[in-house]
Amino acid sequence: MRLLIVEDEKRLALSLARGLTAEGYAVDVVHDGLEGLHRAAEGAYDLVVLDIMLPGMNGYRVCAALRAAGNEVPILMLTAKDGEYDEAEGLDTGADDYLTKPFSYVVLVARVKALLRRRGRGGASPVLLVGDLRVETAARRVFRGESEVSLTAKEFAVLEQLAVRAGEVVSKAQILEHVWDFAYDGDPNIIEVYISALRRKVGAPRIQTVRGAGYRLVAPPGAGPDAGAGR
Repeated sequence: MRLLIVEDEKRLALSLARGLTAEGYAVDVVHDGLEGLHRAAEGAYDLVVLDIMLPGMNGYRVCAALRAAGNEVPILMLTAKDGEYDEAEGLDTGADDYLTKPFSYVVLVARVKALLRRRGRGGASPVLLVGDLRVETAARRVFRGESEVSLTAKEFAVLEQLAVRAGEVVSKAQILEHVWDFAYDGDPNIIEVYISALRRKVGAPRIQTVRGAGYRLVAPPGAGPDAGAGR
């Protein structure tokens, strides 16, 4: 599960990120409303923890913009304000839940888990199709034609990021941000190891290297959605 925290109080954001990472979530953090909107709109997040009082764009507007664009990611709003009007405004813009500061970390985790469970019951598993490659993001399974491809958790996460942006160039920095955590400071060339493994498992022609820019996931000629059917 991948979470985005949009919170301008850096100490609080870091504390929440560390705690939620310890709970087993992958967490990204931004401190500005405009950046939060951009990340939430282009990233494959399972939930957004969104402060209301933010520089650049407040949380109400971020939430409203995501909903207007059809983005249904669960949103837990945080605010130092208190009062029925503020809560109503937050929920009216499309937020799923609301927590007033100061709050108990245990309560926040409980709210996060409840929203994720609710989302899990919401419908069919999202499926990404790139030619005859099928990536089932909720079940975390990958199929090449009729055959299932066995991937490690990290291999799946890298492939998922490429599949979400199929046909587009995805940089190493983008993969690091979304697959590792926001504080990763190791060797970025670790991604090359996972790309090499994925090429062996899903087919080298599917993952193109764009020199100096990143990687692109494509459907090789003849590898349409029905390729491999009936084998």
